[in-house]
Amino acid sequence: MKVGILAGGLGTRLSEETVVKPKPLVEIGGKPILWHIMRSFADYGYNEFVIALGYKGEMIKDYFINYRKRNCSLTVRLATGDLMVHNGHAEDWVIHLLDTGDKTQTGGRVKRIAQFIGKEPFFLTYGDGVSNVDLDKLVKFHREHGKTATVTAVRPPARFGGLTFENEIVSRFAEKPQTGEGWINGGFFLLQPDIANYIDSDEQSFESRPLERLTNENQLMAYRHHDFWQCMDTLRDVQLLEGLWASGSPPWRRPKA
Repeated sequence: MKVGILAGGLGTRLSEETVVKPKPLVEIGGKPILWHIMRSFADYGYNEFVIALGYKGEMIKDYFINYRKRNCSLTVRLATGDLMVHNGHAEDWVIHLLDTGDKTQTGGRVKRIAQFIGKEPFFLTYGDGVSNVDLDKLVKFHREHGKTATVTAVRPPARFGGLTFENEIVSRFAEKPQTGEGWINGGFFLLQPDIANYIDSDEQSFESRPLERLTNENQLMAYRHHDFWQCMDTLRDVQLLEGLWASGSPPWRRPKA
């Protein structure tokens, strides 16, 4: 199963960092948060990624193109430009980088990902949040209910998309309420390929009409995650994640068997 990642936003609330780099490349412990997200999926055996690029997407391309070179020794023959790579290590991941344009909204990017992947279900998450959600249980939950979409519901501070549901069926989706606490959209979706039919254009936010329509048709299910989840919206969030990484046991990493 492939993993779609939305990595094209402006990240305006983290302008201290995003004025010079895309938000998914902001580093935690010397690695971009995008790498941490991918690592959390790879820990469960999901190592093929489809990344939707937008703002400063060329920097994400450059990061992965040069990834192995940055993590090993090199010999360069200047006269010819020949390059020899010595030792080093790189994860055995397959990464598809989709150039979706700076102006495309999240709905358009999800549709591009779905069309690229084709006729199979896929994970989808945002390029700025980490979690220790049990992906095996998430897949089992999604397969058992047979609906079009599953969203992972989490309980962080109340400034994100609020979810209301009955018997796991989402009955209301409100993006970023200003007050109140409760279950919110934590990303880590599982989507059937027909999700593309719910998105009308590149200008459409995935969190507006598409999810509202899924809700109205009883096709959006909530997988409740009671443990760690943290987004990276502000410099304070970066510092929090840095501290967790420095502890030596970051809660978003799956313990080795």
